[in-house]
Amino acid sequence: MTALVRPFADVRRLIAGFLVLCLALLAGCARETVQQQESFVFGTRVEVIVADADEATARAAANAVLREFDRLHRTYHAWQPSELSELNAAIAAGEPKAVTPEMAGFIRDAQRRSAQGEGLFDPGIGGLIRLWGFQADEFVPIMPDPAALDAWRSERVGIADISIEDGVVKSRHAGVALDFGGYLKGVALDRGAAILHEHGIRNALINIGGNVIALGDRYGRPWRVGIQHPRKPGPLATLELADGEAIGTSGDYQRFFEVDGRRYCHLLDPRSGEPASATQALTIVVPRAADAGATSDAGSKPLFVAGAADWPRLAKRMGITQVLRVDADGHVQVTAALNRRLTWVGDAPADIEVLP
Repeated sequence: MTALVRPFADVRRLIAGFLVLCLALLAGCARETVQQQESFVFGTRVEVIVADADEATARAAANAVLREFDRLHRTYHAWQPSELSELNAAIAAGEPKAVTPEMAGFIRDAQRRSAQGEGLFDPGIGGLIRLWGFQADEFVPIMPDPAALDAWRSERVGIADISIEDGVVKSRHAGVALDFGGYLKGVALDRGAAILHEHGIRNALINIGGNVIALGDRYGRPWRVGIQHPRKPGPLATLELADGEAIGTSGDYQRFFEVDGRRYCHLLDPRSGEPASATQALTIVVPRAADAGATSDAGSKPLFVAGAADWPRLAKRMGITQVLRVDADGHVQVTAALNRRLTWVGDAPADIEVLP
């Protein structure tokens, strides 16, 4: 059995493809300067780009955003010591645990979003994520123990097994383990947008590894961003974002390993206990709302997992109208609402399927 892991530097280049595009598109008249702050949080590159503000104001606002991102990352880290790991230890021991109002709010919101996605997005499957080796900064390409995987399937635990009363968390099953990796970046986008507004910033772009939210515009023109190609460096397409719109992308190209020529990505199907394999990448665009970031992040996961036959039905159920999907063979599906906004980079896909 042979195994191959995509080198971390290559992953960084894939992530950076979006960033390079943004910077290229932002280049323009010298008088239209933008202020940019960068960091590495949530296991990915993060940037805050501010337009139409003086340097001191923009820097102070961006630094406040990045501090909040770092706090969220440290507080809700799933496998390093954190408040979340303490909660998971209590659940595993069968003990109730008092949590902060913020933690309780995240759990309730994640439960609601999981139910909307028919359980295909489930932040309660941390144990399954750990079995597949994805709770690590640099994971080793080893297939999970079959007996342990069968045991997880027989329990089928998830975030729906958790209850909260008077700020105390309990679980019906000790096998529940929370992992907010598919949710927290979106929450951070919403927090970041709110912080920028508090600092008087009205025109900015926040990017967390390809999860993006736009504020205002860039000197009277919409922010234009790219959608990463899942198999090539650089973008598949670009589009302009309106004020408050957010983009969420789920892909099999950032965290994965290969065994005997088969790719195993970090996006797991709770029904089978295995990595989803029918989709290379799926992007959604969400209109302005106080939780647009969280919706864009959590909303792309169940559609990615659902696969070709079921994602259109599930998207309608979730109220998501702008979707771009690249299937396992590289074929492109896109909803009409998003297709009319896209500018393809190079030639448009020859076999694109436009859905109502």
